[in-house]
Formats: sequence, structure tokens, C-alpha cells
Amino acid sequence: MSNDNLIELKNFSIGLPQSMKYGNDKEIVTGICKQPTEESFLTKEGFRGDGVGDLRYHGGPDRAVCVYPYEHYSLWGTEFNHTFSPSTFGENLTVTNMLEKDVNIGDVFQVGDAVIQITQGRIPCSTITKRTNTPSLLKRMVQTGFTGYLCRVLEEGYVRTNSKISLLEPHPKQVTILYANEIYFHDQKNVEGIKKVLDVQELAVEWREPLVNRLKKLGSLS
Repeated sequence: MSNDNLIELKNFSIGLPQSMKYGNDKEIVTGICKQPTEESFLTKEGFRGDGVGDLRYHGGPDRAVCVYPYEHYSLWGTEFNHTFSPSTFGENLTVTNMLEKDVNIGDVFQVGDAVIQITQGRIPCSTITKRTNTPSLLKRMVQTGFTGYLCRVLEEGYVRTNSKISLLEPHPKQVTILYANEIYFHDQKNVEGIKKVLDVQELAVEWREPLVNRLKKLGSLS
């Protein structure tokens, strides 16, 4: 990440799970509909006043904070001829200059008074389709690797809309989220690639387990 590129917090949102209508009057309970907030205290489990609808796929200490690059909003807006509202993807932090190709699993960032560490790429789910009513968006997020990513909290503290974000500690292994997404979603039999991702100790358990299982199936677990 270039020091010339200042990270900017464009949108800060939280929200508890609520009922969301989609399609022909169908309904689900989801935490994707987050609202802008002035400030919130970030705990090890996530922001106060924030929550997830399905704990199997979201939340927990390794997935306490969801981040999405601001630059993708204009990309998707152009591609789908649609204006996506802030926090469309259910992220807490919408940021500039922290693209998937620029950040690594294990990188540590200061966000306001808190310190967070990137743990995994986000696995986008069908709730995004239900919310945006754009069926091919989910597929495109996975195809491009523009999924956003999740973080654990190393130090709790307040985050505000005007909080500064800065890189404290780049991870020495330099396994980018974009690379990890490529291995996870597309290049699934790349043994060396899987090992490279697993070699980052800070990787979230939710990614480590399936990747270890994949190595076992490929007969390459040493």
C-alpha cells in the first residue's frame, strides 16, 4: 500500500438484525441493513449496536468487523447501471485505498481508538442478491474477488465517523486478500497456493478448516 494513498473512512455503519422483505413479499431476518452512525465502541465481538442474522456464516471474534472498498461502488454502479446506497454490502467500514489487492491477511490497522487485524476475505452470500435485487452481482463479486474482508479486534476502543485509519503493521508474508480469494474460490487445487494462505497464522479458523480439508482431499497435507 502506497503511503501517498491516504485511507479515508467514507461510511461507518452498524445495525442489529431486522426483517427484510425481498422478491414477491418474501422475508428474512438479516443484519445486512446497517445504518450510518456517529460513533460506536468496538469490542472483541464487534461494534456495540451491531449484529448478524446468521451466526453460522457471520460474526464471532475472527469476523468482528466487515470492511468493503469504496472504489467498488462506482464499478458496480457502472456495470449494473444502478446507484448502490451506502453500506449496501452490510459492511461496517467503507474505505478508500484498502482494495483486496492492497491488503494482506494479518495486516494490523488503527481505526480510531481501536486496533483491528484482517483475518479473511468475505464469503458473499445470497442476502446481497436479495437486498440489491441484482442477481448477477454476487457472482461478479466472487469472479472478481471484490468481496471485501473481515477483521478481528486486537484492541477495543471507540470508532467515529471522522476516525483516521492507518496501517500499523503490514504482515510479513504478504498474502493479499485478492490472492487468497483466488485460491479459495477459483484455483481450488493449487496445493502451493493453499499452503501459502495457510502459512499465515492469523488466518481465520473459518477459512483454515476448509482449506486444511481441501489439502487432505488433494493428498497433500504434510
